[in-house]
Amino acid sequence: LQGNPVNFVEGSHVWTEDPEVSWTDGVVQKIKGRDEVKVQTSDGKKVTVSTSKLYPKDEDVPADGVDDMTKLSYLHEPGVLHNLATRYQLNLIYTYTGSILISINPFRRLPNLYDAHIMEQYKGAAFGKLSPHVFAIADAAFRAMINEGKSNSILVSGESGAGKTETTKMLMQYLAFLGGHKGAEGRTVEQQVLESNPVLEAFGNAKTVRNNNSSRFGKFVEIQFDKHGKISGAAIRTYLLERSRVCQISDPERNYHCFYLLCAAPKEEVEKYRLGNPKTFHYLNQSNCYELVGVCDAHDYLATRKAMDVVGISQNEQDSIFRIVAAILHLGNVEFDKGEEVDSSALLNDESKFHLQTAADLLMCDPNALENALLKRVMVTPEEVIERSLDPNGSIVSRDGLAKTLYSRLFDWLVDKINFSIGQDPDSKSIIGILDIYGFESFKTNSFEQLCINYTNEKLQQHFNQYVFKMEQEEYVKEGIDWSYIEFVDNQDVLDLIEKKPGGIIALLDEACMFPKSTHETFCEKLYQSFKSHKRFIKPKLSRTDFTIAHYAGEVIYQADQFLEKNKDFVVPEHQDLLTASNCPFVAALFPPLPEDIVKPSNKSSKFSSIGVRFKLQLQQLMETLKSTDPLYIRCVKPNNLFQPGIFENANVLHQLRCGGVLEAIRISRSGYPTHKTFYEFIHRFGILAPEVLKDCNDEKIACEKILAKLGVSEVQIGKTKIFLRAGQIAYLDSQRSILHSDASKKIQRKVKASNARKYYISVLKAAVILQSICRGALSCATFEVLKRESASLRIQSNIRGHGLRRSYNRLRSSVVVLQTGIRANLAVEKHRFMKRTSKASVIQAHWRRHRDYSHYRRLFGATIWIQCGWRMMAACGKLREMRVAARDTTMIQLENRKLQERVYDLTLQLQLEKRMRVS
Repeated sequence: LQGNPVNFVEGSHVWTEDPEVSWTDGVVQKIKGRDEVKVQTSDGKKVTVSTSKLYPKDEDVPADGVDDMTKLSYLHEPGVLHNLATRYQLNLIYTYTGSILISINPFRRLPNLYDAHIMEQYKGAAFGKLSPHVFAIADAAFRAMINEGKSNSILVSGESGAGKTETTKMLMQYLAFLGGHKGAEGRTVEQQVLESNPVLEAFGNAKTVRNNNSSRFGKFVEIQFDKHGKISGAAIRTYLLERSRVCQISDPERNYHCFYLLCAAPKEEVEKYRLGNPKTFHYLNQSNCYELVGVCDAHDYLATRKAMDVVGISQNEQDSIFRIVAAILHLGNVEFDKGEEVDSSALLNDESKFHLQTAADLLMCDPNALENALLKRVMVTPEEVIERSLDPNGSIVSRDGLAKTLYSRLFDWLVDKINFSIGQDPDSKSIIGILDIYGFESFKTNSFEQLCINYTNEKLQQHFNQYVFKMEQEEYVKEGIDWSYIEFVDNQDVLDLIEKKPGGIIALLDEACMFPKSTHETFCEKLYQSFKSHKRFIKPKLSRTDFTIAHYAGEVIYQADQFLEKNKDFVVPEHQDLLTASNCPFVAALFPPLPEDIVKPSNKSSKFSSIGVRFKLQLQQLMETLKSTDPLYIRCVKPNNLFQPGIFENANVLHQLRCGGVLEAIRISRSGYPTHKTFYEFIHRFGILAPEVLKDCNDEKIACEKILAKLGVSEVQIGKTKIFLRAGQIAYLDSQRSILHSDASKKIQRKVKASNARKYYISVLKAAVILQSICRGALSCATFEVLKRESASLRIQSNIRGHGLRRSYNRLRSSVVVLQTGIRANLAVEKHRFMKRTSKASVIQAHWRRHRDYSHYRRLFGATIWIQCGWRMMAACGKLREMRVAARDTTMIQLENRKLQERVYDLTLQLQLEKRMRVS
């Protein structure tokens, strides 16, 4: 979001970075060279920062912020954040950015914001006329469909806990208010669409770390309208249900709501399905969270049953649905131990046998067949059928795979049933689609689900960028200005990295899944080799199973440990055969017999299905649907991670604005002319810079042109009703206005201060004259008394000092005489002692010098003798060495001669021996 350079002056109000609150406001105190300024922040700190890290602050923003952030004079990150925070503290949770609605979760009920009276106000109102609201977005989509005959879509996105589900409900309520059939008998389409939410939430939502009711699937609700604008049909499409949650959850999350609802059902139903406390089931007790604050599972169970009645699910079907849910819980409690044979397994204990029997009874299948399906695999070859046992780990994988398959098939059936019950209008040509999709995700551990979710968000972000760019173009065309130079940055390289075929991550993952010996290590190694030069793909330094993708919202590290298992989308043949043969028609219908060409062994290897490919196809269909409609966007934001009202965490909101593409939209706007001002607004704000222009000109457009020409602003275009300024130009104009205001205020202050100082000086002068006269009289009297006392004290002091000094002199004189006598006697004694010592010391010195010289002579004499001996010894050693060398040479010659004689003797013997051998 860095804009063009801004020239700051002393006194300019700015935004500077702060590690605690992201951005804080302050005032420039001093300019230090070209690139540094000294800023005093609003919390009293003084910091020195670079001008490249400063943003100008608009002091003219209203106290309650602006309802459309395109009206901000400075469209940058701190300005957007401050505006949202200001409005949030006033319970204004909705804000526009052009036609994009930003919704901040208040974490409390605001009933007066969504009642029928508010709906009536927004009905037919022009977009932007009233305060920002989710109803305004729905009304704009509905009016565009009615007036132009075009289909529209509303894309609701945001991270878990941001309020996407509630926003989707509000949209559907308002569309039902506009296009519903009032007074209709029976269940209307809109009723069934609204009542389908509790059903889908029960089976598709769960508690996560960030949200107590997080949708673990994507949903696109397609509401169809007839030619009169009444709802005539609807369809719900779902994407990427998180199947792994059925078998594996982490603390403090929960599994899907339906498991806890069934455990809290009435006593007779709990006994019917042989259930109990959720803590007794393995699929639920992996987390310590079993209940939600403020939520009654027993009440929600009855509400879910009622919603199933509304959407047309019969009692028998409901019973079968919950039989499957209960069977999944019992399957999770089936445990395995090593069998008698090698690499085989068996049921751990009687409790596991009980849960296996219960699951078989609920699924109405043969318990022995269920046990074999969990413990064994059948391999079909052209020659024979081979039955292979599974080890305990393989049996656990088989058990979890069956549970996930059952749940995903059940969820798909619910969606199909809801769509069938609601009914679709084949003659409808206009629709309004509502997309409730998961937002960008980046956790400590990111698996295959996060890759698919972020892949979806990359697709939607590309669509969003194109839409924002198109809106900018339409605004420029409407005002008749040139926009051809604006740069548009696409994220197609990230999409190619993930989806390109062949060579993308999904294609390489499918390739790895088709090879039995592939592991996550070999899969990652293939990624490292294929994308080592890709700028969006990063290989970690310390891990062999991780990889990083640089998404538009930031880098995400993915752990590929379970990618291969989660990508496989096929039903184990033993599970298929088991459930197809179920005596429960509902269960058997979930697993219809496979076509013969798939069952044949020769075709098994050619039929491969993966979650990644299926999800990519669904996403392509969704994008085609969105491209065929006119989109409207709602970005939901979670203000804090405490789920508490009134708390606005800047860093958290900034991260979501980046992930939601809002800041990217602002970046696109800044690449063109981000500041739009009407002629009146421009003159009202900057007319003071050229007052002579306003006197001579009545045409606002011409006046604006003259003001811009006088100030030398070149990066600007003038439209039909507005002025379009490049980034940084409004800051330059504001700095000029600030300088003018500063000069004028200084002149006023100088005059006022001079007048006040003059009045103060005259009053102080009069008071000083009176005070001086009084003070001088008092000082004179005090001085006279002091002089009298000084004179008397001097006389007394002179007499006392004379007497004291006389006595001191006499005592000192007598003491000196005594002292001199003693000193002279002591000196005489010391002189006598010194002379005595001197005579004896001379005798000692003479003896000592004689002894010292004689010792030195003896040492020299001895050293001379040693040196002579050493020299003679060295000469003798040299002569000895020469004699030894001569002796050694003689010995060597004798040895060589002896060896040659022995050699001649040996050769002679050998020759004689050969002669004898030849003769013989």
